[in-house]
Amino acid sequence: MKLLREYLSSEALDAHIQRSLDEDLGTGPEAGDHSSQAALSNDFQGIAQLKAKQSLVFAGVDVANRVLRAVSPQLSATWYATDGDRCAPGDVVAEVRGPLRDLLGAERTLLNYVQRLSGVATVARSYVDLVSDLPCRILDTRKTTPGWRMLEKWAVQVGGAQNHRVGLHDMVMLKDNHVDLAGGITEAVRRTERYLHDQNLVRAVEVECRNLDDVREALALPRVDRIMLDNFTPEQCREAVALNGGQKELEASGGITRETLRRFAETGVDFISVGALTHSAPSVDLNFKAQRI
Repeated sequence: MKLLREYLSSEALDAHIQRSLDEDLGTGPEAGDHSSQAALSNDFQGIAQLKAKQSLVFAGVDVANRVLRAVSPQLSATWYATDGDRCAPGDVVAEVRGPLRDLLGAERTLLNYVQRLSGVATVARSYVDLVSDLPCRILDTRKTTPGWRMLEKWAVQVGGAQNHRVGLHDMVMLKDNHVDLAGGITEAVRRTERYLHDQNLVRAVEVECRNLDDVREALALPRVDRIMLDNFTPEQCREAVALNGGQKELEASGGITRETLRRFAETGVDFISVGALTHSAPSVDLNFKAQRI
């Protein structure tokens, strides 16, 4: 499992967290958790439990620790679960100690992060588990929350799935619009070859195919590394696998659900990409209950 720092630098993550805290606590001379400052004395100390309220795959230890440090150096956490662990309802994931005002000031931002990240990891694991005995790998997509892409892609692989390209910059993916506007698959790939050569860039090239004739055309182009089978049926995927004969990587994509996932994986494709890992992942239910000590 990749570490979060392989996706985001410490500086970038801390800046992301600070923006999130600023949304909640405000900025300037009137910033602060006025509810806690009004109701609680400065010397009140407490302990809060971060507890799972449903079955989930946890993700977000480092993020949570950084939220706590950003709110107060007096907050410290003891962790009973780590990234990628399955948690059952009632499991205590962590205990946090420190000034009660600071505990409550950190609560919502901490929960927003770990509930969202754990939600993505939980959905990813649910897909991976369905095909764990098959060689097919589950991929995410670029259908991510703006500003959260690297966090969500990290959470995907915490859940056991893999990342597709990060963005438009790290892979060439010739989709239907590119193909149609360029004048066909062959012309789009030829233009891509010239562009990569002229720009002195090394990038994998994937081509989206909409039918088996497209697959045949893409297979004849040496520069194509991967073929996406867009909205193919399982039967069409099997035909594409037979045509391919192991020449290029094959990826099935488009409308594939938990109910149909295994049928596609059994066709012999190398990858299945699922936008729902990120765009439809609900936040999981964790709570953060504090008490005085």
